[in-house]
Amino acid sequence: MIKYLAIAGIHTGIGKTIASAVIAEAIGADYWKPVQAGTAERDVLQVQMLLTNGNTRVHEEALLLSTPVSPHAAAHIDGVEIDFTKFIWPKTNGTLLIETAGGLLSPMSASTTMADFIAHYQLPAILVVQNYLGSINHTLLSIEVMKARGISLIGIVINGVANEYSETFIEQYAKVPIIARIPYFDKLDNSTIIKCANEIKDSLNPLFLK
Repeated sequence: MIKYLAIAGIHTGIGKTIASAVIAEAIGADYWKPVQAGTAERDVLQVQMLLTNGNTRVHEEALLLSTPVSPHAAAHIDGVEIDFTKFIWPKTNGTLLIETAGGLLSPMSASTTMADFIAHYQLPAILVVQNYLGSINHTLLSIEVMKARGISLIGIVINGVANEYSETFIEQYAKVPIIARIPYFDKLDNSTIIKCANEIKDSLNPLFLK
């Protein structure tokens, strides 16, 4: 069983939080977002609502910053320093899913990125991809960064509308499999998360129960 699993993204605003909720539901994992910038829309509260038994499976942030901007800027505004080597990790008996903020090379602190955080803790990762003009480039660049830093990339999760041409090129060029697809949801609640999780769990669970 994989103890820790990072959820990274090729860009900001591509649905990592929803993807995290579906994946956590599918594999029975807990959820943690170490750094949250902005208190008005906390991702932990959304995932808590979406997950089955979310009150016990969703963990508080290591650092909650007041302003909804990049974490390094939000930390400066709040007058705090982010040092991910000093984070206190949640305790859980199962798998802990860790959602990063923004894209893979988005800053976590004034001198580090999300990729630095993942690599430091040697976390296996899933890369969340959304199809848009330029997403092939963003995806391949993200994969190159992960390879260069020795990050174990389990696979890609497509979030949103499918694009056969983009996805085929990415899989064939990068030699990284697409392991799940998550659609846009007209209605977002626990029942829709469970339905989607049940649809992808057979493809995911063998990857995490080795």
